[in-house]
Amino acid sequence: MKKFMTILALFLVIGTMAQTANNGWKKIYRETAAKINDLVHTKLDARFDYNKSYLNGKVWITLKPHFYATDSLLLDAKGMNIHAVELVGAGKNTKLSYTYDSLFLSIKLNKVYQKDEKYTIYIDYTAKPDEFKTEGSAAITDAKGLYFINPKGEDKKKPSQIWTQGETEGTSVWVPTIDRPNQKCTNEFNLTVPAKYVTLSNGKLVSQTTNSDGTRTDSWKMELPHSPYLFFIGVGDFAVVKDVYKGKEVNYYVEKDYEKVAHKIFGLTPEMMQFFSEKVTGIEYPWNKYSQIVGREFVSGAMENTTATLHQESAQQDARQLVDENNWEGTIAHELFHQWFGDYVTAESWSNITVNESFADYSELLWLEYKYGADAAGFEQFKEMQNYLGSGSAAKDLVRFYYSNKEDVFDQVSYQKGGRILHMLRNYVGDKAFFASLNKYLTTNKFGNGSAHKLRLAFEEVTGKDLNWFFNQWYFGNGHPKLEINYAYDSVEHMANVYVKQTQSGDKIFRLPMAIDVYYGAQKKRHQVWANNKIDTFSFAAPSKPDLINVDGDKVILSDKRDTKTLAEFIHQYTYAGKYLDRREALDFASKKMADPAAYQLHIKALGDPFDRIRAKAIQGLTLAKLDAAALSKLEWIAKNDSHRLVRAEAIDLLSKTNDKNYKDLYLAATKDSSYSVAGAGLVALSTLDSVLAFKMANEMSMQPSKGRLTAAISNVIIQFGDESAFDYIISNFTSMPLSQEKFGTVTTVADFLAKITDQKKFEKGVDEIVKFRDDIPGQSKVQTDPYINNMILKGLATKKEKAGAKAMADYVNSKIPVKK
Repeated sequence: MKKFMTILALFLVIGTMAQTANNGWKKIYRETAAKINDLVHTKLDARFDYNKSYLNGKVWITLKPHFYATDSLLLDAKGMNIHAVELVGAGKNTKLSYTYDSLFLSIKLNKVYQKDEKYTIYIDYTAKPDEFKTEGSAAITDAKGLYFINPKGEDKKKPSQIWTQGETEGTSVWVPTIDRPNQKCTNEFNLTVPAKYVTLSNGKLVSQTTNSDGTRTDSWKMELPHSPYLFFIGVGDFAVVKDVYKGKEVNYYVEKDYEKVAHKIFGLTPEMMQFFSEKVTGIEYPWNKYSQIVGREFVSGAMENTTATLHQESAQQDARQLVDENNWEGTIAHELFHQWFGDYVTAESWSNITVNESFADYSELLWLEYKYGADAAGFEQFKEMQNYLGSGSAAKDLVRFYYSNKEDVFDQVSYQKGGRILHMLRNYVGDKAFFASLNKYLTTNKFGNGSAHKLRLAFEEVTGKDLNWFFNQWYFGNGHPKLEINYAYDSVEHMANVYVKQTQSGDKIFRLPMAIDVYYGAQKKRHQVWANNKIDTFSFAAPSKPDLINVDGDKVILSDKRDTKTLAEFIHQYTYAGKYLDRREALDFASKKMADPAAYQLHIKALGDPFDRIRAKAIQGLTLAKLDAAALSKLEWIAKNDSHRLVRAEAIDLLSKTNDKNYKDLYLAATKDSSYSVAGAGLVALSTLDSVLAFKMANEMSMQPSKGRLTAAISNVIIQFGDESAFDYIISNFTSMPLSQEKFGTVTTVADFLAKITDQKKFEKGVDEIVKFRDDIPGQSKVQTDPYINNMILKGLATKKEKAGAKAMADYVNSKIPVKK
């Protein structure tokens, strides 16, 4: 699963998610689920009641005792009506006695069954997902398993869809099963749906039957075993765009408005399949097809259902968005790689979820490295390391045998930290051994379950190295090193000294293999060392003071780092060390020294860097600098000509701060660019020179489709320079946005606009939309978002109205803020 902490992510820098006040869970060891019965096959006949949001199901579940003989069966079955439970016999079913408590279906079998003796249970039931109340997590914001989206078609702007989300244990809301990740079975689903809709499920579509009542029954068959949480059903009015990989079906299910751009969004999938098969795992894509479907109001970023990945609607980008970049490419790679790490070999327990998620997280870096080069991979490494370091999650083990709720393990530790740990492991054992070890792990555990222990054994068998120290430190421990790096040169002894101090709190000392590179000009000599102590000193013979000593030359160590290099040394690092992070670190340091001409010149030099992220970083670093004519000339060229639209937008932003009217034509031209980012930057820049024209253009643009930065620019210009006549546009735009971080970021702008409104009814409608957004934020995220919206947004708006003498409006806002009890 690709998680998107769309709302909560804004708050992770100030603390981790609130945990239950009851700490009893700290004493509960979360073991791998015991196997009494093994799933063998699941056959489901499903019909859907769109009026009630029910699934009417008949299921045949074939099982066998795992080892010990048994006369009973316990199934997960959440919130259902159970109509019949029977044992399937030769020509006749036998009713079985059972008890049901709305969560578990306990069945008394007709006899004692021995190991490997198969039996089949038939259950007639009704699933009622909307009536089952449960909570999700930061990664999975709801957990009712089966979702009916606009089932009655009452919202004419929204399609009617059905989709499922099984992870962690949501499948048992819509079909009885043993809902544990260490269970695996084959399945066949017969889905009866309105004939106007298409369906998607696991495996291949083997038949379609048109029924006399206006429905159609699609039969899907999955012939290889996988875990119940990976079962999937999707139904809706989708365009199915076809592709292929080595003769296997590759399909993209999108809303019909996006049919023409589906290949631009998902079209790299076959190349990814080949890359992961041949270059990474050494195992050909193991399933018989691969489809991807986009669902409205999906409760996470995406989900790797076997052969049938489900993406949230943000995956659907129009042609202008794709001019900027395909911001879903990493997610596409992430979910595809799960078909090996997660589906082919599945974590045996939620405690071990990182052997699914860290690999999927790391696959994004592997893909970027292969497709776009080392700099793109370096940016991914930096971004995801910062995501973890800023999460406040250092106290959590990577493999977590103690947790309050199984949903809690879907976090920056299991994902981003795990991915960075894999990067260190790859660097330590070498590429050839790393990829051979992945192959060993997958081959040994295929169609079964994996764990961190099994992963260690695979690496040890391939490399011949004892890796207990690495896994104990990183997988079965917590935290990360905080490093303080100092340097000294002894001109008498001709020795260069490096001091690496671990400053993290507590007694834990990390064992860190690392490269230290010593530079004279462009010449580099590498020294491989180990940091094992609170303070380590490394000394190297040096005829003169080196131009640069670069600790962690490969830039792989997961750490908080304070490096005491000088500006001159960082400039040398930018020029000769070469990696993305080398150059970024140099610019970060230089941006704090902009009064120094050398720091300024480094930024000017970086405007011509071959990597777009570095060029953008250089532009951002020049924000507070006094720009000379040469710099302005370069920025103007970038604004007009850079190959990456996001860099052009950054240059326009910086030029706009000059208030130079000579750039007006440049800004006007930018507003007509095919890139939303460039057009949005151009409109905001134009408003600094000619607010009347910018306001006129914003109103004209508001009549046309827009997304992303252009939508924000239109709203901001209209709010800043317009009046309440723009109310319908501002509020309808806000209302139509999906629940997302982007919408959260818009709340302040909407509240600022409402402060201008004088019409009571319009004002109340606008406040109601903010309140509805607040109330729609699910689960644990509300712990952080509700106080912000109530105290910062709504109370701030009420205060403005009180000062303006609009008491009725202030009272209305205050009535929407819950009173603390």
